[in-house]
Amino acid sequence: MISNQETLKLSPFMAIYDIVVPKDNMLRQINELVDFNFILEELKTKYCLDNGRNAVSPIRMFKYLLLKSIYDLSDVDLVERSIYDMSFKYFLDMAPEDPVINPSSLTKFRKLRLQDVGLLDMLIGKTVEIALEKEIIKSKTIIVDATHTKA
Repeated sequence: MISNQETLKLSPFMAIYDIVVPKDNMLRQINELVDFNFILEELKTKYCLDNGRNAVSPIRMFKYLLLKSIYDLSDVDLVERSIYDMSFKYFLDMAPEDPVINPSSLTKFRKLRLQDVGLLDMLIGKTVEIALEKEIIKSKTIIVDATHTKA
């Protein structure tokens, strides 16, 4: 299973999140209340588990795209902000000192893993639905950048 690729984070700096990412931060609440394992289920056929090096977690890659959608950022700006924005790193399940991905990885993820045009929209929709159920998001409206969807 893809989730076996994840490793336990043993960083002496993890406690910094309790100081710099408030309990009422939207990203913190989404991360703590939404189970993103449905991403693994949806994308399990898109990964080869016995060939090559381990891929960046599909959950983390999806979370990058979710951040991109929420904050209306370009791939480059998103990755740059992920370097210093601790709420982003917390949301991405990264240790504070972990390196971020290369922006081109997002393009590759979209092209290779999200080939079905509606898949990203469906995954974002499911996440928003869960967040609404948990009352993390109050609004019934969310605007999604449709740059990468076909009309």
